[in-house]
Amino acid sequence: MSIDTITTADEFKALVDDIKSQDGYREPIAFGIARVDRGQKNAEKVLQANYAVVNWAENYGSAAIFLKALQEAKCEIDFSSSEFVTTISDKFVANAMAAFAPYLAEATGDAHRNVQVAKVLSNLEDIGKDFRITFIFEDTNPQSVEAVYLKLYALSLGKAELRGVNLNGAFGVLSNVAWVGTTPYELEYLRENEIEMKLTGTFPTIDSVDKFPRYLQHVIPADNTRILEASKVRMGAQLAAGTTVMPGASYINFNAGTLGAVMVEGRISSSAIVGAGSDVGGGASILGVLSGTDGNPISIGENTLLGANSVTGLPLGDACIVDAGVTILAGTKVEISADELAKIKSANPEASLDEKSIFKGAELQGLDGIHYRYDSTTGKAIARRSTREVKLNSELHK
Repeated sequence: MSIDTITTADEFKALVDDIKSQDGYREPIAFGIARVDRGQKNAEKVLQANYAVVNWAENYGSAAIFLKALQEAKCEIDFSSSEFVTTISDKFVANAMAAFAPYLAEATGDAHRNVQVAKVLSNLEDIGKDFRITFIFEDTNPQSVEAVYLKLYALSLGKAELRGVNLNGAFGVLSNVAWVGTTPYELEYLRENEIEMKLTGTFPTIDSVDKFPRYLQHVIPADNTRILEASKVRMGAQLAAGTTVMPGASYINFNAGTLGAVMVEGRISSSAIVGAGSDVGGGASILGVLSGTDGNPISIGENTLLGANSVTGLPLGDACIVDAGVTILAGTKVEISADELAKIKSANPEASLDEKSIFKGAELQGLDGIHYRYDSTTGKAIARRSTREVKLNSELHK
């Protein structure tokens, strides 16, 4: 069987409504069609999934059409599972094209991007070898490489909020591979063919060995976003427009990133988020949930400065400063004078701070306008009300 060619928008809407009314139908949280890279030694192993269009809590009409196109191509869909992944066929594409017919002429640029996917596939040969379609029905632990990549794309494209996607177990799903440009190679394949490849001059120049690709291998950043070294941002990171990532000690891990224009010259670990207008200084490190925060995800507020080689392991509010070389953790003992404590309370009227001189870092987490530094005569960590304005160079971030 096949989908009859649809001629009008009203017919298309009626078809979508009919598909959604079938018993057991579920709208997916996310879906997309990916070109996959398979193992050079084991063709059944998917090493990477490249999604041209990612749908996240959107385009439910296209999802319905794709699901129906699969069914008419004799593919049985398991709506009861958390995710469904399958290889597509020429019959699937033909059915999708028939359903999308009213929109084919206007499917260009940003219009009808899922229709554009079907159009491109209709002009390709042997699509069953390289293309897979993924539906995520529940945001549970991902079970497939395709689902992991779909979630990473959603994060990096800003379609899903940081920390808002379940990636538990992703490392166990992905394979550790050698990245040569945008192509992943099985390590076992390289070992098996090492002698021949080296003697014939065909051994590849390996850029990295990792389970995750680089951000720039899959994502086109905003016009005013700069990444000066591709290796510094991992796929699954999220960079708001205006962010600059300098070379050297900078790094942004997956499920971490920025919420506005930010200067990054230090490390933003997994799950860490930095607010607009902030500056992560050279060699500064924002700890992740697995690297010293006891599972407490770190958020850095707006217009906050982390000085060079500082270490931050607790959430900071807006307009804070951590001096160069200062480490501030949840258990760090911080001394605050009575005068400075009064100023900090004034800047944070909803905070409940005892009248004392020594605080643990955890008692100050999330508060605005605090300047953390070391007393150069005693070596003690001290805090005072920040009096300096943190302001990025607008020429660099516009």
